[in-house]
Amino acid sequence: MHPASRPVLSGVAPGCHDREDPTVQQHALPHRHRPVRTLLAGTVAGGGLLATMLVPNAQAAENPYERGPAPTVSSIEASLGSYSVSQTSVSSSSVSGFGGGTIYYPTTTSEGTFGAVAVAPGFTATQSSIAWYGPRLASQGFVVFTINTSSTFDQPASRGRQLLAALDYLTERSSVRTGIDATRLGVMGHSMGGGGALEAAKSRPSLKASIPLTPWNSDKTWPEVRTPTLIFGAEADSVASVGSHAEPFYQSLPETLDKAYLELNSASHSAPNSSNTTIAKYSISWLKRFIDNDTRYEQFLCPIPRPSLSIEEYRGNCPH
Repeated sequence: MHPASRPVLSGVAPGCHDREDPTVQQHALPHRHRPVRTLLAGTVAGGGLLATMLVPNAQAAENPYERGPAPTVSSIEASLGSYSVSQTSVSSSSVSGFGGGTIYYPTTTSEGTFGAVAVAPGFTATQSSIAWYGPRLASQGFVVFTINTSSTFDQPASRGRQLLAALDYLTERSSVRTGIDATRLGVMGHSMGGGGALEAAKSRPSLKASIPLTPWNSDKTWPEVRTPTLIFGAEADSVASVGSHAEPFYQSLPETLDKAYLELNSASHSAPNSSNTTIAKYSISWLKRFIDNDTRYEQFLCPIPRPSLSIEEYRGNCPH
Protein backbone atom coordinates (compact mmCIF):
# COMPACT_ATOMS: atom_id res chain seq x y z
CA MET A 1 0.00 0.00 0.00
CA HIS A 2 1.27 3.47 -0.81
CA PRO A 3 -0.14 5.91 0.87
CA ALA A 4 34.18 10.00 39.48
CA SER A 5 31.84 6.98 39.21
CA ARG A 6 28.61 7.25 37.52
CA PRO A 7 25.48 6.01 39.26
CA VAL A 8 23.79 3.07 37.63
CA LEU A 9 20.38 3.72 35.91
CA SER A 10 17.02 1.45 35.42
CA GLY A 11 11.86 0.90 34.95
CA VAL A 12 8.82 0.30 31.98
CA ALA A 13 5.17 2.40 28.32
CA PRO A 14 0.70 3.02 25.41
CA GLY A 15 0.60 0.47 22.57
CA CYS A 16 -1.84 -2.36 22.52
CA HIS A 17 -0.92 -4.70 25.36
CA ASP A 18 1.42 -5.05 28.31
CA ARG A 19 4.39 -7.35 28.60
CA GLU A 20 6.87 -8.24 31.29
CA ASP A 21 9.82 -5.83 31.37
CA PRO A 22 12.68 -7.74 29.70
CA THR A 23 15.87 -8.48 31.59
CA VAL A 24 18.65 -6.26 30.43
CA GLN A 25 21.61 -8.35 29.34
CA GLN A 26 25.07 -7.33 30.38
CA HIS A 27 27.56 -7.49 27.56
CA ALA A 28 30.76 -5.82 26.53
CA LEU A 29 32.56 -5.80 23.23
CA PRO A 30 35.85 -4.10 22.52
CA HIS A 31 35.61 -0.55 21.30
CA ARG A 32 37.81 0.71 18.51
CA HIS A 33 40.02 3.62 19.33
CA ARG A 34 40.56 6.18 16.68
CA PRO A 35 44.25 6.66 15.78
CA VAL A 36 46.14 9.88 16.20
CA ARG A 37 48.15 10.80 13.15
CA THR A 38 51.50 12.57 13.36
CA LEU A 39 52.05 14.97 10.48
CA LEU A 40 55.27 16.67 9.61
CA ALA A 41 54.68 20.33 8.95
CA GLY A 42 56.39 22.01 6.01
CA THR A 43 59.41 24.26 6.28
CA VAL A 44 58.55 27.41 8.15
CA ALA A 45 59.07 30.34 5.77
CA GLY A 46 62.27 32.24 6.48
CA GLY A 47 63.27 29.96 9.33
CA GLY A 48 64.14 26.65 7.70
CA LEU A 49 62.69 24.87 10.72
CA LEU A 50 60.61 21.71 10.67
CA ALA A 51 57.68 21.50 13.06
CA THR A 52 55.87 18.36 14.12
CA MET A 53 52.27 18.51 15.11
CA LEU A 54 49.74 15.97 16.28
CA VAL A 55 46.50 16.09 14.32
CA PRO A 56 43.54 13.93 15.37
CA ASN A 57 41.74 11.75 12.88
CA ALA A 58 39.80 14.18 10.71
CA GLN A 59 36.41 12.60 11.34
CA ALA A 60 36.96 12.53 15.10
CA ALA A 61 37.99 16.18 15.04
CA GLU A 62 34.86 17.11 13.12
CA ASN A 63 32.53 15.00 15.23
CA PRO A 64 33.18 14.74 18.98
CA TYR A 65 29.88 12.88 19.44
CA GLU A 66 30.81 9.74 17.53
CA ARG A 67 30.36 6.72 19.77
CA GLY A 68 31.09 3.04 19.27
CA PRO A 69 32.77 1.04 16.52
CA ALA A 70 32.18 1.53 12.82
CA PRO A 71 28.70 0.19 11.99
CA THR A 72 27.89 -2.76 9.78
CA VAL A 73 24.58 -4.26 8.70
CA SER A 74 25.05 -7.01 11.24
CA SER A 75 25.86 -4.58 14.06
CA ILE A 76 22.71 -2.49 13.61
CA GLU A 77 20.53 -5.55 13.09
CA ALA A 78 21.89 -7.30 16.19
CA SER A 79 19.64 -7.69 19.23
CA LEU A 80 22.26 -5.83 21.28
CA GLY A 81 25.03 -3.41 20.41
CA SER A 82 28.57 -3.00 21.74
CA TYR A 83 27.77 -1.27 25.05
CA SER A 84 26.96 -2.97 28.33
CA VAL A 85 23.66 -1.62 29.68
CA SER A 86 22.17 -1.02 33.11
CA GLN A 87 18.72 0.22 34.03
CA THR A 88 17.01 2.09 36.82
CA SER A 89 13.33 2.54 37.62
CA VAL A 90 11.74 5.96 38.10
CA SER A 91 8.55 5.95 40.13
CA SER A 92 5.63 8.15 39.20
CA SER A 93 5.67 9.64 42.70
CA SER A 94 9.17 11.01 42.20
CA VAL A 95 8.41 12.99 39.02
CA SER A 96 5.94 15.52 37.71
CA GLY A 97 4.49 15.95 34.25
CA PHE A 98 4.57 12.26 33.29
CA GLY A 99 4.14 8.84 34.86
CA GLY A 100 7.68 7.69 35.56
CA GLY A 101 9.33 4.84 33.69
CA THR A 102 12.65 3.08 33.17
CA ILE A 103 16.03 4.52 32.18
CA TYR A 104 18.45 2.33 30.24
CA TYR A 105 22.02 3.59 29.84
CA PRO A 106 25.52 2.50 28.77
CA THR A 107 27.62 1.65 31.81
CA THR A 108 30.91 3.01 30.44
CA THR A 109 32.22 6.26 31.86
CA SER A 110 35.23 6.51 29.54
CA GLU A 111 33.65 7.94 26.38
CA GLY A 112 32.05 11.13 27.62
CA THR A 113 28.36 11.92 27.52
CA PHE A 114 25.66 10.28 25.40
CA GLY A 115 22.62 11.56 23.58
CA ALA A 116 19.24 10.64 25.07
CA VAL A 117 15.84 9.50 23.78
CA ALA A 118 12.45 9.41 25.49
CA VAL A 119 9.92 6.83 24.23
CA ALA A 120 6.15 7.01 24.86
CA PRO A 121 3.58 4.20 24.60
CA GLY A 122 0.23 4.32 22.87
CA PHE A 123 -3.39 4.67 23.98
CA THR A 124 -4.29 2.41 26.96
CA ALA A 125 -0.79 0.92 27.11
CA THR A 126 2.09 1.22 29.58
CA GLN A 127 5.82 1.30 29.17
CA SER A 128 5.99 -2.50 29.04
CA SER A 129 4.71 -2.32 25.45
CA ILE A 130 7.80 -0.36 24.37
CA ALA A 131 10.35 -1.81 26.83
CA TRP A 132 12.34 -3.56 24.11
CA TYR A 133 13.61 -0.20 22.80
CA GLY A 134 15.46 0.39 26.07
CA PRO A 135 18.29 -2.16 25.91
CA ARG A 136 18.25 -2.30 22.09
CA LEU A 137 19.01 1.42 21.69
CA ALA A 138 21.05 1.95 24.86
CA SER A 139 23.48 -0.81 23.84
CA GLN A 140 24.17 1.22 20.70
CA GLY A 141 25.23 4.27 22.72
CA PHE A 142 22.18 6.22 23.93
CA VAL A 143 20.45 6.89 27.23
CA VAL A 144 16.86 5.70 26.71
CA PHE A 145 13.85 6.55 28.86
CA THR A 146 10.75 4.41 28.26
CA ILE A 147 7.96 6.23 30.05
CA ASN A 148 4.50 5.71 31.43
CA THR A 149 2.04 8.48 30.75
CA SER A 150 0.09 10.17 33.52
CA SER A 151 -3.02 8.37 32.29
CA THR A 152 -3.18 5.57 29.74
CA PHE A 153 -5.98 7.57 28.06
CA ASP A 154 -3.92 10.72 27.47
CA GLN A 155 -4.19 12.21 23.99
CA PRO A 156 -1.21 12.94 21.66
CA ALA A 157 -0.77 16.60 22.65
CA SER A 158 -0.50 15.55 26.30
CA ARG A 159 1.88 12.74 25.40
CA GLY A 160 4.09 15.23 23.58
CA ARG A 161 4.32 17.41 26.68
CA GLN A 162 5.08 14.34 28.76
CA LEU A 163 7.92 13.30 26.46
CA LEU A 164 9.48 16.72 26.93
CA ALA A 165 8.94 16.55 30.71
CA ALA A 166 10.70 13.17 30.71
CA LEU A 167 13.67 14.62 28.81
CA ASP A 168 13.84 17.52 31.25
CA TYR A 169 13.86 15.08 34.14
CA LEU A 170 16.60 13.03 32.48
CA THR A 171 18.90 15.99 31.96
CA GLU A 172 18.16 17.95 35.13
CA ARG A 173 17.23 15.55 37.95
CA SER A 174 17.89 11.92 37.07
CA SER A 175 20.68 9.89 38.62
CA VAL A 176 22.34 9.65 35.20
CA ARG A 177 22.13 13.30 34.22
CA THR A 178 25.91 13.79 34.28
CA GLY A 179 26.23 11.15 31.57
CA ILE A 180 23.82 12.91 29.18
CA ASP A 181 24.48 15.66 26.66
CA ALA A 182 21.42 17.87 27.12
CA THR A 183 21.91 19.39 23.67
CA ARG A 184 21.46 16.04 21.87
CA LEU A 185 17.97 14.73 22.58
CA GLY A 186 15.28 12.88 20.67
CA VAL A 187 11.78 11.44 21.02
CA MET A 188 9.99 8.30 19.89
CA GLY A 189 6.50 6.96 20.46
CA HIS A 190 3.96 4.39 19.36
CA SER A 191 0.42 5.17 18.17
CA MET A 192 -0.79 8.18 20.19
CA GLY A 193 2.73 8.22 21.59
CA GLY A 194 3.91 8.60 17.99
CA GLY A 195 1.48 11.47 17.58
CA GLY A 196 3.05 12.79 20.76
CA ALA A 197 6.52 12.56 19.21
CA LEU A 198 5.32 14.88 16.44
CA GLU A 199 3.81 17.22 19.03
CA ALA A 200 7.07 17.29 21.00
CA ALA A 201 9.11 18.07 17.88
CA LYS A 202 6.71 20.85 16.96
CA SER A 203 6.96 22.37 20.45
CA ARG A 204 10.74 22.02 20.84
CA PRO A 205 12.61 22.54 17.55
CA SER A 206 15.94 22.00 19.32
CA LEU A 207 15.28 18.25 19.39
CA LYS A 208 17.69 16.41 17.13
CA ALA A 209 15.47 13.50 16.07
CA SER A 210 11.84 12.33 16.17
CA ILE A 211 10.59 8.83 15.32
CA PRO A 212 6.80 8.35 15.32
CA LEU A 213 5.91 4.63 15.18
CA THR A 214 2.56 3.87 13.47
CA PRO A 215 1.47 7.27 14.77
CA TRP A 216 -2.08 8.43 15.47
CA ASN A 217 -3.10 12.08 15.70
CA SER A 218 -6.19 14.07 14.78
CA ASP A 219 -3.89 16.82 13.48
CA LYS A 220 -2.82 15.73 10.00
CA THR A 221 -0.41 18.51 9.03
CA TRP A 222 3.02 19.27 10.50
CA PRO A 223 4.67 22.06 8.50
CA GLU A 224 6.03 23.61 11.72
CA VAL A 225 8.33 20.65 12.50
CA ARG A 226 12.04 21.44 12.21
CA THR A 227 13.38 18.22 13.76
CA PRO A 228 14.65 15.42 11.47
CA THR A 229 11.74 12.95 11.46
CA LEU A 230 11.48 9.28 10.50
CA ILE A 231 7.88 7.99 10.39
CA PHE A 232 7.08 4.28 10.45
CA GLY A 233 3.77 3.19 8.97
CA ALA A 234 2.30 -0.33 8.82
CA GLU A 235 0.68 -1.60 5.64
CA ALA A 236 -2.09 -3.53 7.41
CA ASP A 237 -2.73 -0.95 10.14
CA SER A 238 -6.47 -0.81 10.85
CA VAL A 239 -6.14 1.53 13.85
CA ALA A 240 -4.05 4.34 12.39
CA SER A 241 -4.20 3.56 8.69
CA VAL A 242 -1.26 4.91 6.72
CA GLY A 243 -3.60 6.70 4.32
CA SER A 244 -5.14 8.72 7.16
CA HIS A 245 -2.15 9.13 9.48
CA ALA A 246 1.46 8.20 8.67
CA GLU A 247 1.41 9.19 4.99
CA PRO A 248 -0.25 12.61 5.35
CA PHE A 249 1.95 13.31 8.37
CA TYR A 250 5.04 12.63 6.27
CA GLN A 251 3.79 14.56 3.25
CA SER A 252 3.03 17.62 5.37
CA LEU A 253 6.56 17.87 6.76
CA PRO A 254 8.64 20.60 5.07
CA GLU A 255 10.43 19.54 1.91
CA THR A 256 13.61 21.13 3.24
CA LEU A 257 13.54 18.88 6.33
CA ASP A 258 15.55 15.70 6.76
CA LYS A 259 12.64 13.27 6.71
CA ALA A 260 11.75 9.71 5.80
CA TYR A 261 8.75 7.40 5.67
CA LEU A 262 9.12 3.63 6.04
CA GLU A 263 6.05 1.45 5.60
CA LEU A 264 6.38 -2.00 7.15
CA ASN A 265 5.28 -4.75 4.77
CA SER A 266 2.09 -6.59 5.84
CA ALA A 267 2.47 -5.27 9.38
CA SER A 268 -0.26 -4.31 11.86
CA HIS A 269 -0.64 -1.31 14.13
CA SER A 270 0.98 -3.16 17.02
CA ALA A 271 4.15 -4.12 15.10
CA PRO A 272 6.28 -1.58 17.04
CA ASN A 273 5.33 -3.24 20.33
CA SER A 274 7.51 -6.30 19.65
CA SER A 275 11.20 -6.58 18.87
CA ASN A 276 11.51 -5.75 15.18
CA THR A 277 14.80 -5.79 13.28
CA THR A 278 13.65 -3.38 10.57
CA ILE A 279 12.41 -0.80 13.07
CA ALA A 280 15.60 -1.15 15.13
CA LYS A 281 17.93 -0.96 12.12
CA TYR A 282 16.55 2.27 10.73
CA SER A 283 15.80 3.85 14.12
CA ILE A 284 19.41 3.30 15.21
CA SER A 285 20.68 4.72 11.93
CA TRP A 286 18.40 7.78 12.22
CA LEU A 287 19.30 8.46 15.86
CA LYS A 288 23.00 7.99 15.22
CA ARG A 289 22.97 10.28 12.20
CA PHE A 290 21.00 13.11 13.78
CA ILE A 291 21.61 12.88 17.54
CA ASP A 292 25.28 11.88 17.25
CA ASN A 293 25.86 13.59 13.89
CA ASP A 294 27.53 10.32 12.88
CA THR A 295 27.83 10.22 9.10
CA ARG A 296 29.04 6.60 9.25
CA TYR A 297 25.35 5.65 9.41
CA GLU A 298 24.33 7.49 6.25
CA GLN A 299 25.10 4.35 4.26
CA PHE A 300 21.93 2.76 5.68
CA LEU A 301 19.74 5.75 4.80
CA CYS A 302 21.11 6.74 1.41
CA PRO A 303 20.52 5.58 -1.24
CA ILE A 304 17.06 5.13 0.20
CA PRO A 305 16.17 1.50 0.99
CA ARG A 306 14.29 -0.47 -1.65
CA PRO A 307 11.10 -2.49 -1.07
CA SER A 308 11.80 -5.90 0.45
CA LEU A 309 10.15 -8.65 2.45
CA SER A 310 10.01 -6.26 5.42
CA ILE A 311 9.66 -2.89 3.64
CA GLU A 312 6.56 -2.14 1.58
CA GLU A 313 7.70 1.36 0.74
CA TYR A 314 10.38 3.87 1.70
CA ARG A 315 10.32 7.56 0.88
CA GLY A 316 12.74 10.23 1.96
CA ASN A 317 15.68 12.41 1.16
CA CYS A 318 19.32 11.73 1.80
CA PRO A 319 20.53 13.49 4.96
CA HIS A 320 21.43 17.11 4.21
